[in-house]
Amino acid sequence: MKLSEVLSTKGNKVYRLKTDNSIAEAATKLTEKKIGALLVEDNDGLIVGILSERDIVGGMGPHGADLHDVPISELMTTNLIKCTSQDTVLQAMAMMTDRRVRHLPVFDGDDLIGVISLGDLVKCRISEVQSEAEALRQYIAS
Repeated sequence: MKLSEVLSTKGNKVYRLKTDNSIAEAATKLTEKKIGALLVEDNDGLIVGILSERDIVGGMGPHGADLHDVPISELMTTNLIKCTSQDTVLQAMAMMTDRRVRHLPVFDGDDLIGVISLGDLVKCRISEVQSEAEALRQYIAS
């Protein structure tokens, strides 16, 4: 299954903040939206990074527990790993496993069309495996 199909089922809402927003603002948005990562854009609206819960926890080492006023730009991941709408679920899972990330922005050419999480991909694979198992059961029974 292609990522474009996953996004058509999941939806393509993307949550973003600016590089100069605070970690407190990011944590609030992550909690309100019940998501694990936000894309980060510069003042021109270009995606320049991603901030995940893991980045925030990792920031506690150098900054201590009080991260409220730290700008997102200090903790975000700037080496953005991207995938395309034509990549498959298995390709995206391999990318996530190899790079040890749990969220990938999905692009169609230069256009951002969504963000997928490892949970989205696992849900998709479980559904595929269940469908395949049911098809095999029906084949054997016939």
